Amino acid sequence: ADPTSTYEVTTTSSGYTAGGKSLTASADPVLSGDTACVKFNNISWTSASFTARGCLIYNSTSVTGFTANRAVCAVNFGSDKTVTSGTFTVEFPAQTAGNAIVQIA
Repeated sequence: ADPTSTYEVTTTSSGYTAGGKSLTASADPVLSGDTACVKFNNISWTSASFTARGCLIYNSTSVTGFTANRAVCAVNFGSDKTVTSGTFTVEFPAQTAGNAIVQIA
């Protein structure tokens, strides 16, 4: 199944747009010890009303011979997070080994 549509928030009046938003690296990847780490800018949805248990980071770049919207990682928030008529923000952690969302060791 397409990871960008299964279990995705589906109500367009919720303040969420299908497919999510593009992430932007907040800095170049760095080495933390012997681990390469990436940091993304936080991302927000305003005037939002929905509940999310996690998010999916995926690569939407078209590459011949590869499946579209390839998953990079799934992020579990640890519990349901709900916003009602407010701003829903995903805050990305420090760019260090053991913390960064994307790490290659």
